[in-house]
Amino acid sequence: MPLWLKVATAVVTVVVVGGLAFAGYWYFRLQSNISKAPLTAGDGNSNPVSDSNDRMQILILGSDTRDGKNSEYGAADLSSGYGQSDVMMLMDISADNKRVNVISFPRDLLVDIPQCKDQETKQVYPARSGVMINEAMAQAGIGCAVDTVNKLTGLEVDHFMMADFNAVKELSNTVGGVDVCISDAVYDPDSRLRLPKGTSAVQGEMALAFLRTRHAFADGGDLGRIKAQQGFLSSLTRKIKDEGTLSDPGKMLRIADTVTQNLTVDEGLASVPSLLTIGNRLKDIDISKVAFVAVPTTPAVQDPNRLEIAEPAGAQLFSALRKDVDLTDPTAPTTPSPSDTATPAPTATPTENVPPAPPYDKALQPVTVANGTGVPGRAQEIIQALVSGGFTQTARLEAQPVAQSVVYYGSEFADVAADVAALLGIPAAQILPAPAVGGVQVYLGTDFTSGATYGAAALPGDIVNQTAGDAVCQQANPELIVAG
Repeated sequence: MPLWLKVATAVVTVVVVGGLAFAGYWYFRLQSNISKAPLTAGDGNSNPVSDSNDRMQILILGSDTRDGKNSEYGAADLSSGYGQSDVMMLMDISADNKRVNVISFPRDLLVDIPQCKDQETKQVYPARSGVMINEAMAQAGIGCAVDTVNKLTGLEVDHFMMADFNAVKELSNTVGGVDVCISDAVYDPDSRLRLPKGTSAVQGEMALAFLRTRHAFADGGDLGRIKAQQGFLSSLTRKIKDEGTLSDPGKMLRIADTVTQNLTVDEGLASVPSLLTIGNRLKDIDISKVAFVAVPTTPAVQDPNRLEIAEPAGAQLFSALRKDVDLTDPTAPTTPSPSDTATPAPTATPTENVPPAPPYDKALQPVTVANGTGVPGRAQEIIQALVSGGFTQTARLEAQPVAQSVVYYGSEFADVAADVAALLGIPAAQILPAPAVGGVQVYLGTDFTSGATYGAAALPGDIVNQTAGDAVCQQANPELIVAG
């Protein structure tokens, strides 16, 4: 072998072996960093998705545990059991990787928490009603928070990621600070947030204070805090995109090392390849299609210091999410998955010499509207549409909430049911016989909470607080404004 070839072979061998050793070191380092926990507090996800090319929902949680590196933020007994979720956001990635929705849930939101089983101790905790959503994981673990969000939204969360206070500090340091903006100079003694008027780069303790403060923004409530958190994430997204971080292996390794040291994920996501797959899906998304949304709320009836879902806006949002509507452009067409495509009902072939059925009088056909949407007064809106269409013999009743709207019909009312469904735009696959029904019954579900045409996207005009492309300046709480 010529000398030059021996040298070249030796160099290539060293490079390959060194590269493999380097890759192996980082793989095992990152893998050993990851902590994991069960996805749910029940039977798990019934419909697992592909991490690379399916629509995916990831529940992002910020834990308020105060032990270890977090002990300086209060005594450990302030966070009972598994801790409470200081932050709760649902990240929804479209199947085509062109859109991301980030939906924030206020920690003061009162919800129903289902029965949950602690997968480690096997202890079962009973269902509770009217409980703050941030308490969902305190007893039975993170899986109970996942189950609660599933129950509330009608979606099925595929993965979760939970980080603690320390993660925010270290990540903000790793990226060199995150730009935030506030309308006036402010100081919050509780969180120790102190910022001048205008734009500042925050990192470390100040970044954590910006995200934790409950009083510095707007009227000092949870909604102002949510908008500030969304503004922070928007700015972080822009910085990572602008600096090409997602395409820079060195920067990505540093961020991955920081994040995985402070991250707990579900068992299905507890591998370096899975996390890299998620990151790869996000790198090319247009930041104008990363929509930040807060769940619509109103002061709770039982406690004005707490919040409850505002209707019909809440039901409209969850319905739009289930239909995979583009929240930044609700009029844009959606591409249904194969499982969502209804199979047309078989059409009967007319028999020769059988005369067609005589036309019926719409005004004489009994049509009942059952309101299973959870939206007060919804049945009356549909009745008005039916009356306008000629079906004047109507009645309404309240019913148990259901996810999907169905038109039921009694004996000899199949043709009437078909016409009622057509009038409302309800698919033929959702027309079902029900011998106990006298006439026709339109059973409204949470997928039909507004409008007179089924399937039409109906959302409040201001549902999107901002996109990742928007640089928003937060409004300071007048009570905490200081000179400077």
